[in-house]
Amino acid sequence: MTLFVGLGNPGSQYEDTRHNIGFKVIDKLVDDFGARDISKNSFHGQLYRSTNSLFLKPTTYMNLSGKSVQPVKHFFKVELEDVIVIHDDIDLPFGAVRFKRGGGHGGHNGLKSIDSHITKEYLRVRVGVGKPEHKSQVADYVLHDFSDEEREDLLQLIEHVAKACKKLVGEELNTVKSFYSLKSIEGLQK
Repeated sequence: MTLFVGLGNPGSQYEDTRHNIGFKVIDKLVDDFGARDISKNSFHGQLYRSTNSLFLKPTTYMNLSGKSVQPVKHFFKVELEDVIVIHDDIDLPFGAVRFKRGGGHGGHNGLKSIDSHITKEYLRVRVGVGKPEHKSQVADYVLHDFSDEEREDLLQLIEHVAKACKKLVGEELNTVKSFYSLKSIEGLQK
């Protein structure tokens, strides 16, 4: 069983923010797989299931994401190597896509929370959202909607990341990296 976790914040005011790119990818995967809603209060999130996969959108707010991931992982006995977390990354330009297992949280509060609940050795799908000019603007930046220019490419980016996620289930990580890693949004327009 694979557990896909998309990070984001619940509530309509956050729906289209950079921080919610993980939620957007989960929505796409749920649609693609025709997954059914199996949410329970104890999961602290919206949980969907298809034959061999679970799709989770924690409703705990970003900085408590681990509080949702841990009970789902435990209840369904998901192995750590089968946990795939999709999240925004300000250290990558908009549209960049990277994959890695384990590592630091880079100041990302959602990852920090998950690390403290299930350790760090899960797989991360890092989706670049660009970075503000000054470090002091980070919180405001990730909680703002994508720009009009970015929004034009957003659906294509979400589709690309969802395709990569599907491949992560049966393929070697290095194979997926070689086909689906992007340096920026320009990589999608080839």
